[in-house]
Amino acid sequence: MNIAQLLHTCLRSILRNRMRSLLTSLGVIIGVGSVIVMVAMGEGSQRAIEDRMTAMGTNLLQIMPRRQMSRSGQQVQMRMNAFTKQDIQKIKDESSFAAAISGVVQTNASVTGSEGNAQVTVQGVEPGFIIARNWKIDSGVFFDEEDLRLRSTVAVLGSTTAKNLFADEGSALSGQIRIGTNYFTVIGLLESKGAGMGGNDQDDIVMIPLDTAMTRLSNSRSINMIVMSVAGKEYMEAAQKETELILRESRKIADGAASDFDIMNQADMIDMAQSTSKTLTTLLAAIAGVSLLVGGIGIMNIMLVSVTERTREIGIRMAVGGRKRDILMQFLTESVILSLMGGVIGIGLAFLACRIVAMSGIPTAINPLIVAASALFAALVGVVFGYYPALKAARLYPIDALRYE
Repeated sequence: MNIAQLLHTCLRSILRNRMRSLLTSLGVIIGVGSVIVMVAMGEGSQRAIEDRMTAMGTNLLQIMPRRQMSRSGQQVQMRMNAFTKQDIQKIKDESSFAAAISGVVQTNASVTGSEGNAQVTVQGVEPGFIIARNWKIDSGVFFDEEDLRLRSTVAVLGSTTAKNLFADEGSALSGQIRIGTNYFTVIGLLESKGAGMGGNDQDDIVMIPLDTAMTRLSNSRSINMIVMSVAGKEYMEAAQKETELILRESRKIADGAASDFDIMNQADMIDMAQSTSKTLTTLLAAIAGVSLLVGGIGIMNIMLVSVTERTREIGIRMAVGGRKRDILMQFLTESVILSLMGGVIGIGLAFLACRIVAMSGIPTAINPLIVAASALFAALVGVVFGYYPALKAARLYPIDALRYE
């Protein structure tokens, strides 16, 4: 029997019982579709996390004071040894790897514009902040060292804040806002960044000079955080160790004593997020892959039933010269076609499901290698689970098969 005849015979047998063939392939359809969708959602989420963390700033170190417990009589208090301008200046003077550095003073405040007011995150920062955090100016300018030194009452707005406080972003530029009792002139608007890691709107923000924030808003010399971008990713570990040594010296921490601050490495956070996402994706794909095995068992079951139903047909084929190899190949090919048919339908449904999921706002990224691997695995399921029924059919004795009722 040549290949064309074999395929014609197998397809005719499958199409003879269309509904049963479709239901037989259902397990493979669900298995292949589930694997592709799960992996696509996992990889989409992984890319979204990476994009959001990269948007926060590349090669970024975030340095924050550590909360420490202190006991006063019967009371236990939490204290935080905040940073000072001297700490920041020492890093600027002595760091070998810093590309940009800025102190950050952050507070939530009621901000009023010409068209409304809103509760907004107000950050007092230095000019190096937008470089460290990978911000870009959409229109206008960012404040400079002169504004910092003079404690100028100037502000730069995120796109969400500009829309909430003014009629449009165009009228926001050169407009005035009020933070508490202080009036600020808007000199720049930031490019939109969208949602951050926690889903918070990064564009709902007001930036003012650090020294202005310390004197007019917080009335304190304390700095909540230091952000620092490193010249290259390959220097991250060295920069982190060097910065820790500089700050320990600046804050007069004795040798052997624990540091009273923490340094978070953005590259490590990205790697950790990617590793966690990959683990979850693999786990979900493995769970979805179980249905492929269930589908394979379904194919084996139906093929065994088919062998029983077609025993006389097998006997007739053998009686007119059909070889055992032909019978084996016929039933094995039927099994593979059923499995591949389920794989193709599953792939099509997976693409449709991914498109629907993406429209709902959940990121997806279909991996062509996973699609190809799923199709290959579906064919393998057909071979593995179809071999025993095919072998059983090939081993039938012609006389016994012809006498079967």
